[in-house]
Amino acid sequence: MAQPFRERDHHKVDRSGSRERSTPATDVARRTTLGRDVPRESGTQAHDPSVRDVEDVARELDADLSVGLASAEAARRLAADGPNTLRSRPPEPLWRKILAQFQDPLIYLLLVAVAISAVAWAAEGASGFPVDAVVIAAVILLNAVLGLVQESKAENAVAALQSMTAATSTVLRDGRLVTVPSAELVRGDVLVLGEGDAVGADARLVHAAALKVQEASLTGESEAVTKNPATLAAHAPLGDRLDMVFKGTAVAQGVGRALVTATGMDTEMGAIAEMLDATEEDPSPLQREITGVSRLLGVTVIVIAVVVMVVTALVNEVTTLTDFVTVLLLGVSLAVAAVPEGLPAILSVVLAIGVQRMARRSAVVKKLHSVETLGSASVIASDKTGTLTKNEMTIERVVTASGEVRLTGVGYRPDGEALAAGAPLEDPELTREVGMVLGGGSLANDAQLTERDGEWEIQGDPTEAAFLVAAHKLRGTVDRVRTFERRGEVPFTSERKMMSALVDPEGDGAWALVTKGAPDVLLRRCTRQQVGSDVVPLDDGRRAEALAAVETLSEQAYRTLGVAYRRVEEGTSAQQLEDSEHDLVYVGVVGIIDPPRPEVAEAVEQAHRAGVRIMMITGDHPTTAARIAEDLGIVGADDARAVTGVDLDSLDAAALREVTRNVSVYARVAPQNKLQIVDALQADGHVVAMTGDGVNDAPALKSADIGVAMGITGTEVTKEAAKMILGDDNFATIVAAVRQGRTIFDNIKKFLRYLLSSNMGEVFTVFLGVVLAGVIGLAGASDDAVVVPLLATQILWINLVTDSGPALAMGVDPEIDDVMGRRPRSLSERIIDRHMWTGILSIGLVMALATLATIDIFLPGGLVEGRDSLEVARTAGFTTLVVAQLFNAFNSRSETTSAFHRLFVNGWLWGAVVLAFVLQIAIVEVPFLQAAFGTASMDLAHWAVAVAMASSVLWFDELRKLVWRARHRGEVV
Repeated sequence: MAQPFRERDHHKVDRSGSRERSTPATDVARRTTLGRDVPRESGTQAHDPSVRDVEDVARELDADLSVGLASAEAARRLAADGPNTLRSRPPEPLWRKILAQFQDPLIYLLLVAVAISAVAWAAEGASGFPVDAVVIAAVILLNAVLGLVQESKAENAVAALQSMTAATSTVLRDGRLVTVPSAELVRGDVLVLGEGDAVGADARLVHAAALKVQEASLTGESEAVTKNPATLAAHAPLGDRLDMVFKGTAVAQGVGRALVTATGMDTEMGAIAEMLDATEEDPSPLQREITGVSRLLGVTVIVIAVVVMVVTALVNEVTTLTDFVTVLLLGVSLAVAAVPEGLPAILSVVLAIGVQRMARRSAVVKKLHSVETLGSASVIASDKTGTLTKNEMTIERVVTASGEVRLTGVGYRPDGEALAAGAPLEDPELTREVGMVLGGGSLANDAQLTERDGEWEIQGDPTEAAFLVAAHKLRGTVDRVRTFERRGEVPFTSERKMMSALVDPEGDGAWALVTKGAPDVLLRRCTRQQVGSDVVPLDDGRRAEALAAVETLSEQAYRTLGVAYRRVEEGTSAQQLEDSEHDLVYVGVVGIIDPPRPEVAEAVEQAHRAGVRIMMITGDHPTTAARIAEDLGIVGADDARAVTGVDLDSLDAAALREVTRNVSVYARVAPQNKLQIVDALQADGHVVAMTGDGVNDAPALKSADIGVAMGITGTEVTKEAAKMILGDDNFATIVAAVRQGRTIFDNIKKFLRYLLSSNMGEVFTVFLGVVLAGVIGLAGASDDAVVVPLLATQILWINLVTDSGPALAMGVDPEIDDVMGRRPRSLSERIIDRHMWTGILSIGLVMALATLATIDIFLPGGLVEGRDSLEVARTAGFTTLVVAQLFNAFNSRSETTSAFHRLFVNGWLWGAVVLAFVLQIAIVEVPFLQAAFGTASMDLAHWAVAVAMASSVLWFDELRKLVWRARHRGEVV
């Protein structure tokens, strides 16, 4: 044959093959596909239609394969069995969503504080306005509104499982072909399948002609599955049931008829939906941490309040009702001081800001607390097809008699070139052979390659489309192919394992039969071989070389297809073609693979640097999975092995945990295997992020600490189950989200450190102020039985106004340290560990001592003799505590790094500090605010003393950090 061939554009094949993948959904325990309410696993093959003759299945379903169901009978069955839809969870009512915003331990503490404040106000005679109770209640409501609004924005109101079946199906009823909504399919219907059809229900094949079905959404196979109506000898995994078609899949090629055996929740997709409903969501690490902190604060509040009230009552010899009310108010003040009222609202705002930042990076987070979880992830368990790879089959290798050629470029965009030994292909003999291979594969082909708005798309089988793309990469091949016209074909079948096309070169009477198929099958029909422009006998040596090339490609995880041809007489009919598939001329073999996304390898490297383990969990072949994992750097060459779902099924819990500790690649796994892997990792103390896009990924995504769905190729089911959706399906976006999550977690620690140390300063100030009242001159400064260093309104002002602005600003602090240069925190590590608690308590104590010392300086009768009134001295102490907390805002940006490191990178923090200081001046100097907060005007000297005393917090913390760095120099954090 003198030249390659032509692909004609009259083969209209609609591309509806799903680009979604997952893992093989094998035998999930559920109702049988034929009889209702029969557990599939508990029974035998008797209830599996794949191992029964289709006539037996038809008799059981009382169906006529030649005329289909009668319309009346179909209506009766629809009424009895219900519509062919999947059950979706009813939308949560608004009142439940609102109530959920208050189900938080911190909110419970604040509600208790409201109640105590209201009781104390009532006990005092209900005079004036209950400022404390009203303000704290307002904070609670603000937090609820923030949470509700943000979650409502991200909520997907669509019934995802039902949306996947919004389609029509062609069925045989009353002896006629009719189109009905897929929701109205019933058991016993005869489905008529054609290229581009969505399969509306699980069905047993009656007959099929070159039928290929894309089952990626259920099995994870990136290649279309060739179907065969022949009865299986034994029960097989889902991906190997060649005589069945399944709801939610799509016909990529060919035609067929099938008997519906299961609808709705009885389908394989329904089994996954049931698993999804039964899967419980776990609280995020941050939620668990905040719950622990809240409990600790609750105990602390009760203990401190009771101790101080008892000590105060004993020290001051309280006997009257008025004095008891004063002591109760003191207890309320301490409760207010110990509980960071602004924490829930600030936490919600900071997480919401993180959500918005991630959205700008194409990562849509549905739940606020999920933002931080990714930053805690120690394992990312990722799907392969469409996530780590492009889900675009690509020819990378071509091997012929004269050598091997590598084709560059990946995916369906026809960009790239042919390289031989690393250099552009120039050898004319090898060029000719490669052109004939790619041209021949383009002619024995039913796919189409089209460009739309700059994007290249395929219609038909992805493996066939790979030839069309590859032909563009060898100059002149496409033009030569266009000189041929197809006259007929012998379609691919699973028995033949090859496809042939009859081509007619325009202007040349020499017709040719071009054949593409499995290399071993093809070589058995070949007697000659193409070598440059010559055709030579295919002797035993050449045949062995060709088979060795095929074996080498297979070992490298390539799918192999061979190309051959022969001359036929002009006018050969299509019926004569199959008889002509012998005495062929072998041209060569191609290696096809679903290539990794180019940006994924770098993302995997970044994740490993951050101490995050990447695992691949796929439904694809173990060899292919191991090869892709090695290429991406997920595993090294020595660890490039894959464990299959069958292997996992034989393991007990302990053995499974051991395997998950050491193996990072899993292939041919079922949905329950994914759940087992996630559960084993979580039981081992890991925070697991699970990615996926196929419907069978949904249960594992819901069970993982954070499920990550693909926004483009992902099914609506998966998006509904996930906590985060990637808008660009880019694995690198996950790593960027990990970085953002870690930064958010750091910022949460910053404002927790700031709020709690500031609150401890208030607690120590009130407690020590009461205990040391006689020492610093407070005891004799008033006629009241109990004199406190700070008023309840002043404490509330500090908590809600002075603290909130800087805390919010720290929530948007940029990355100060290299957050990806440290390991993930383990579940045993507390958000507030011993070192952080030491800092919080020591800073709080220094604040209190500075505040009380300032009061003593200006108050007569203490250690330092002053001359000012109680109001002025208390105002000076109040101001010292406020300014000390503003200094503390800069301290709190790091536990170990100096406050002067990157001091000016956060303009929001500086703005918040300046605003808080201006407001403090107003509180002290504006008359009506003086009346509300019990303050008095101060002169410049008083302000200078207050600021100087407050700065002691900064210098103390700088010294503490310096000592820590000296002790831990050279250690890896």
